[in-house]
Amino acid sequence: MVESILSTEMKSVTAAAQMLLDQMCYLEEVGWFQAFLDILLASEYTGLHDAIKEWNFQELEQLNEHRRFLERIEPSITKHLKPSELIAHMSGCLKPRECEEIQAAETEDMLMSSNNSTSVAEEPGSFTGTQPNINTITSPESACVWPDVTFDLCTGKPERSGERKLREYQKELTAAAVQGQNTIICAPTGCGKTIVALAISEYHLKQFPEKAKIVFLATKVDVYEQQYKLFKEHFSSKDPNIRVTGMCGDMDYLSVRWLIEHHDIVVMTAQILVNALQSAEVPSLEILSLILFDECHNTTGKHPYNNIMTRYLDTKLTSSTHSLPQIVGLTASVGIGSFKNGLEAENNILQLCANLDTRVITTVTEHKDELKSYVHTPEKGHHPFIRIIKNIMSNIEQLAQKTFNIGTQSTPPYNREYGSQKYEQWIVSVQKSCKVLQMKNKDEERRICRELYNYTEHLRKYNDALIINEDARTKDALDYLDAFFDQVRNAGFDETERKLTALYDCQRPQLLRLATEGEQNPKLDELKFILEEEYHNNDQTRTVMFVKTRALADAMKKWIDETDSLKFLKPGVLIGKGRKSNFTGSGMTPNNQKGILESFKSSDQSKMLIATSVADEGIDIPQCNLVLMYEYVGNVVKMVQVRGRGRAEGSRCFLISSNKERIAKEKINMFKEKMVEEAIVQLQSRPADLSNKVLHFHRMEDKARRDHISSSPEKPKTQGSYELLCSKCKKFACMSDDIRVVQGAHHIVLDRSMFKRCTTAPHKNPRAFSGFCKKEKMLCAECKHDWGLIASYLTIQDLALLKIESYVVQNCVTRRQDYFRKWRDVPFAMREFDMTEITPETCRPRDTAPDEV
Repeated sequence: MVESILSTEMKSVTAAAQMLLDQMCYLEEVGWFQAFLDILLASEYTGLHDAIKEWNFQELEQLNEHRRFLERIEPSITKHLKPSELIAHMSGCLKPRECEEIQAAETEDMLMSSNNSTSVAEEPGSFTGTQPNINTITSPESACVWPDVTFDLCTGKPERSGERKLREYQKELTAAAVQGQNTIICAPTGCGKTIVALAISEYHLKQFPEKAKIVFLATKVDVYEQQYKLFKEHFSSKDPNIRVTGMCGDMDYLSVRWLIEHHDIVVMTAQILVNALQSAEVPSLEILSLILFDECHNTTGKHPYNNIMTRYLDTKLTSSTHSLPQIVGLTASVGIGSFKNGLEAENNILQLCANLDTRVITTVTEHKDELKSYVHTPEKGHHPFIRIIKNIMSNIEQLAQKTFNIGTQSTPPYNREYGSQKYEQWIVSVQKSCKVLQMKNKDEERRICRELYNYTEHLRKYNDALIINEDARTKDALDYLDAFFDQVRNAGFDETERKLTALYDCQRPQLLRLATEGEQNPKLDELKFILEEEYHNNDQTRTVMFVKTRALADAMKKWIDETDSLKFLKPGVLIGKGRKSNFTGSGMTPNNQKGILESFKSSDQSKMLIATSVADEGIDIPQCNLVLMYEYVGNVVKMVQVRGRGRAEGSRCFLISSNKERIAKEKINMFKEKMVEEAIVQLQSRPADLSNKVLHFHRMEDKARRDHISSSPEKPKTQGSYELLCSKCKKFACMSDDIRVVQGAHHIVLDRSMFKRCTTAPHKNPRAFSGFCKKEKMLCAECKHDWGLIASYLTIQDLALLKIESYVVQNCVTRRQDYFRKWRDVPFAMREFDMTEITPETCRPRDTAPDEV
């Protein structure tokens, strides 16, 4: 690992530092933290040493504004000031060693500059290297040097000679083009691709001083005006003899052919050239020597770019002799079209390359660090908060892999889609498989299952947090994680959980800062606007908003309650009764659901209901006149059901989403709904035909199959004995023979010795239901996993009510283990509870339960 960090440092100091910190999180040796502090102090990182030692980063955070200021003035400093002139005034800031390194680097740069000046003097105004013919592929050794191409890389204006050359990454982007190859130059926005285009044009003019005819194409008039201005200013200052002109849509009185013939460079919108080719004013693309396509990813379908290239390819493929121009495309991304996997993405890129007749995609590979220092492009989904969470998840996966190869339990989703429903499904599948993992060494089995349960549970929570961050506020995602870790600390908190909690605690100050400083989610701005507008127009509006998850429902309620202009809505939350996990996000009972609905229907207090899928079918909400689908899309049936919640006259339905695929899916649903409606009308207009077709289907159906389905009995239950083991640590809980069913729905244990194997905690919401009175929560004594409830029933005190999803069921004979989420699926038979079974032994208080046998 040390070698890997040192190797990374040669490429990126920041990445190497991140690797070092990541690995430090897993150190277990006694005294490593103090050793780390000592090294910081010895290396004279006194500010960082003091901040970490006191765990107070206020002074360092106050430097952020100064850092941003330095980033802004860096180009001017590096251009106009010599480091040696500054060092004398910074002796209190820099270490002697750092001063020496700066002076040595400056001396080296001066020597290199001197050598370059000599080279330029020998061949003024020339380029070294081979000058290939157009469309001739040459070796990398012939790549040119740029001794006299100088630009202001911020404005695109020419600089005075010798002040600054092309940046190294920009030279790299020109490499294929100056060798005469057709190429797509793909580099991020803001890196100076137009500057690269200017340099390529300048080199091309020098290669072919009498023959060069260059056209630079733009997609829009405003882009054309910007690029034309840059080309005009650059070449008028560089070489007034180079003739540059431009033409866009409102200048059709000019002759395109005349402009090309009498100028060296013509900047124009693409449709101008298409029109000239279609009218034969420009007879062929062969009168050009170089075409530069700005935003070349548009070269698809019926776009003017593709029209031009279709003519190009027709000429190339149908004529054995031609002199077609070199093609250079410029774009920030080649990710065109839709694709579901890497292969489809490749095919789309290949199609773009084929359309532009290029075999080369040019990107920055050798000078990435320099590129990053000038271009600060935010990556979608890679906000620092997201990057930290994803990094923690990656580390947890690695820890889990060291315990057991979880990849063998379930195939991981493509490209590790953290923060997605697919990842949630995968990790749930892994967790379920790990619960029934069996080994010869039972102690080892219990240890591994417990560790894997912890790892997968934490991965689920981090995945939830990413989803909340995507759709709500970063603050809500952090609150969700804080609540989870509070519960973890108050539960078993074993060695694995302590390690995972430390991993979170180490990053939490940074996460808190990001949550505090982060910008508002634009989707929330849109939602706020809709609600304010609707309630301004009608203060009696009743709203139901559908969301994907329970955690998001809670986050949205919190946001509305904390938003001054919306808190009057006092939203209620309606979620399902199921439980997602044993920690945050538990479900609602039918009585809770009924109370929330009644409050929304009959009370003026709550004007809004935030619901998951539990409310999209069957629940009657007659007063609702505004339905909001917040990143909530299903199939056609779900769409109709959700929209049907708005039953008041004049009701409206909005989809709020930033996901293009989700929006497209909803449009498809709307189209399919119309198809269904039309099909119904058609069938209703032909009742006899409808009847005959139904009869035909009946005859086609296999009657024997129907009979078999209708007569199939319930899955038989065995009378054999089974053990119920804790699904987290595999400790024995009880025997299936001791379980009784009360009122056909509740499962109690008569064996009082079970209380020796569990512990209890106060219940947050003690209440009565169906003759039961909840008293306490029942937890595994070993790992504090939630086992169910302690309750009284009628006159009987202290009964254990079980939750089947908290246990693994093991056959006492075969030792096979299975996991079930519903009692109806268990393989063993259970007797109905009979009051005659109650004896003085079963009524004994739990603190006097007999010792286990």
